[in-house]
Amino acid sequence: MEKNAIITGASKRIGKAIANHLATKGWNLVLHYNQSGKEATDLQNKLSLKYPHQNFVTVKANLGETKDTNELIISSVNEIGTLNMLVNNASIFEESDIKATTSELFERNIQINFSSPFFLIQNFAKQTQNGVIINIVDTRITTNQNSHAAYTLSKKALWELTKMAAFEYSPNIRVNAIAPGVTLPPPGGSENDLWQMAEKIPMQKPGGIDPILKSIDYIIENNHLTGQLLFCDGGENIGKR
Repeated sequence: MEKNAIITGASKRIGKAIANHLATKGWNLVLHYNQSGKEATDLQNKLSLKYPHQNFVTVKANLGETKDTNELIISSVNEIGTLNMLVNNASIFEESDIKATTSELFERNIQINFSSPFFLIQNFAKQTQNGVIINIVDTRITTNQNSHAAYTLSKKALWELTKMAAFEYSPNIRVNAIAPGVTLPPPGGSENDLWQMAEKIPMQKPGGIDPILKSIDYIIENNHLTGQLLFCDGGENIGKR
């Protein structure tokens, strides 16, 4: 299999870590971004210097817009060639319980966190004969916690889509999901905040990025794995203390 991948939301946080990791494995990468153009370009330049025999390109797309979403795979193929892997990482995380959720907030979360991965999967499958799709969901999908209602529902839907797409596109395209838990401090938060969040999960410590990267490697290397969900949450999905 060739090694051409697209990572949505690749310029920051988990997406950036995934990009750096895949680059060490010899992947050519499309680094998708929306508003973080400088960060995406900086990452592209650093990767190009470090891995001069690989190809790294940036592509801008607003996944809140159907037109941009539908053009993203085509633009990426034009830049780098046939894609062999899609990592649906980009998402928004907005706090609001059901009673306080506006139609605008709901539609925004569903569009970016669920609808855009749906159509990216569809368009990815049209351009490759053999590939891997990884959807980043969230350990919250195992609960009915309502503090981020629209976000959580969108991630629950993305997990259901993972199974359905794995069934439809097998055997040539494998589709799996990863569910992180306490991974990085929230934007504007501190390491102390992160450790406080982790106190009640079974492992009683933040996982960091490494479990996610190891799960990505496992998915890529295990060519009999499809329709599965790997939890990287320190056991949070089985309950809190």
